[in-house]
Amino acid sequence: MGGLRQLTPATRSLAIAAVVVIALLGSAFAIGRGIAPTGDDITSNATTPHSPDQLAPSGAPTPDGSTTTPRERDGDTAAAPEPTPSSDYYDEGTQRTTETSAVALTFDDGPDPQYTPQILRSLRSYGVTATFCLTGENASAHPELVQAIVADGHTLCNHTWNHDIALGSRSPAEIRADLIQTSNAIHAAVPDAPIAYYRQPGGAWTYSIVSAAEELGMTPLHWTIDPRDWESPGADHITTTVLDGVEPGSIVLLHDAGGPRQDTVDALNRILPELTARFLVTGLAPGIT
Repeated sequence: MGGLRQLTPATRSLAIAAVVVIALLGSAFAIGRGIAPTGDDITSNATTPHSPDQLAPSGAPTPDGSTTTPRERDGDTAAAPEPTPSSDYYDEGTQRTTETSAVALTFDDGPDPQYTPQILRSLRSYGVTATFCLTGENASAHPELVQAIVADGHTLCNHTWNHDIALGSRSPAEIRADLIQTSNAIHAAVPDAPIAYYRQPGGAWTYSIVSAAEELGMTPLHWTIDPRDWESPGADHITTTVLDGVEPGSIVLLHDAGGPRQDTVDALNRILPELTARFLVTGLAPGIT
């Protein structure tokens, strides 16, 4: 500063201005360095694919009421990851209608020596065939009823060995073993009868269950109408629910075993006259799927 006093006023002003300019340029350079990209990768959740655990069932309502799946939602064209075996609900690939104008009656959990013969008689009297989803345990205990079902032209469906709702959460090897054991029990009674379908108890589908059924040559079979006859709500409720809800292509879920089923037997005798007058009612078969 002592040197500046020896300069003329004009020269001193120019020197001070130069110092200020140099200081400003230095500050600008430092700021630019602070905001410049460092070259580090930037990650964002916006490009993270959906977890397999978030897969919604195809064709079934999602929590928001839609039927779309994460595979193509909101125009997202990015491929979703392949689902993995888990206990999460996953019913993509299951059949939910007859895919024709026909209506199908299905009976789960049998055969049962008290109720299955009554249901067979009712179906026979109306010339109707149905689909029977048999447990291996009951098929093994009542082979004569399995034979009667096939003799009347009904379709067979695998329904696990002992109605295991949690089967889908087990290992692929355990699932496959259960399905094979069940089919073997059915074939012990009717060696040449095809078992074209598999139905998961409780509709508790998982990717592992769907995959195992398909690998064993069975179509995973769901339903359209469920009057909850397994709760024994009364023949009137079962009859009304089925007749009010049925439409071309419906698959109706009923039960001929697994508990008291007289309500179902009585309801069936009320349902069949109107149902057969309105629709072709027939068992699911390889030619219909």
